[in-house]
Amino acid sequence: MTPYQLTEDELRQEQRKVRRGSGAAAAVCAVVYGLAYLFMPRMLHFPDDLDSALTFWAGAILFIVFWVMVGIGLVSRARRLSARDIRGSAYGPPSPRIAVYAAFLQNTLEQATVTIILLSAVVLLLRGQAMPFVVASVVFFAVGRVAFLRGYPGGAGTRAFGMALTALPSVVAFVVAAGAVIAHVLR
Repeated sequence: MTPYQLTEDELRQEQRKVRRGSGAAAAVCAVVYGLAYLFMPRMLHFPDDLDSALTFWAGAILFIVFWVMVGIGLVSRARRLSARDIRGSAYGPPSPRIAVYAAFLQNTLEQATVTIILLSAVVLLLRGQAMPFVVASVVFFAVGRVAFLRGYPGGAGTRAFGMALTALPSVVAFVVAAGAVIAHVLR
């Protein structure tokens, strides 16, 4: 596959689209996290004991792993249907037919790894207080993966919303977990 080189104007245009998509994702995250913390505890009882918190976390993680399985399935199915790709990635770069699916799978594996680790830290440190955050983060992961995959063929600008919606909860989780650790140490 020949790489496509953007002109300087096209690059700036694409960067504006990335900023716009990322900004929209940040706004969605802020509003939904606020609503989750405001309304979820009124509607649902979130456990505060460690066993229940870990069970809740395990259930949430299944929804994250589901998207890794979707990526594996997309690559596997497309590979089986392509004469150029059926031998596997060790024999050459992916054809255009599976390149987007392979990129989706790679990015989903990366995002899932970070998300799972950071959500476990948040649940272990905050338990019941973290549950609305975990629920919203799992929803963001799912919606972000769909938006990322659908936008991928259009370039960085069209996949930015999905990428940011998937990644921002991990950034927030890192800050929250680090803050909880620091608060605990300073007690």
